[in-house]
Amino acid sequence: MPEPDPAALNFLLTRRSRPAKTLTTPVPDRATLDQLLTAAARTPDHGKLEPWRFIVIEKTAMPRLADLAETRGKVLGLDEEQIGKGRSQFDMGHLAVAVIEVHVPSPKIPALEQTYSAGAVCLSLLNAALAAGWGANWLSGWPSHDRVFMQEAFKLKDNERIAGLIHIGTETTAPPERPRPDVAAKTTWLSE
Repeated sequence: MPEPDPAALNFLLTRRSRPAKTLTTPVPDRATLDQLLTAAARTPDHGKLEPWRFIVIEKTAMPRLADLAETRGKVLGLDEEQIGKGRSQFDMGHLAVAVIEVHVPSPKIPALEQTYSAGAVCLSLLNAALAAGWGANWLSGWPSHDRVFMQEAFKLKDNERIAGLIHIGTETTAPPERPRPDVAAKTTWLSE
């Protein structure tokens, strides 16, 4: 019988992201963030390809990214609401980590499994930040999917893309609980 870790299980059963717009300072210092990134890197990684990397976005970089999102939104012909939403996560950001998926050519590990690994890193970083007592939120949005934004904002190569932007800071308000999936309705049991 495995030895249970009730505190860890309780955390996973009750964890709740904090809306990025409710996060403020202080944010983790470099040593603290390094510990969170180390936890995030302990993720499923078939073939040990490490098909991801981190870009830490500090407060001083946020205005440039907000302006770039606005410029790109206009070029793409997006409406004011879409442009505002794309720019807002940088306008309100104090610290974020861009988790970058890095596709590694491999005859054994399909690209899709590498994408799953990058997604697992995003969730692991989110959970590590929450477990350490910080507020955190995993965002993406249209700028994260726009190739020109990716290249101009972060100098990404052709084999790279944004898996997620994990905003981390001090929680100002606790969000209310929200409805959760009906696990029984989502589960099929195979017995033969």
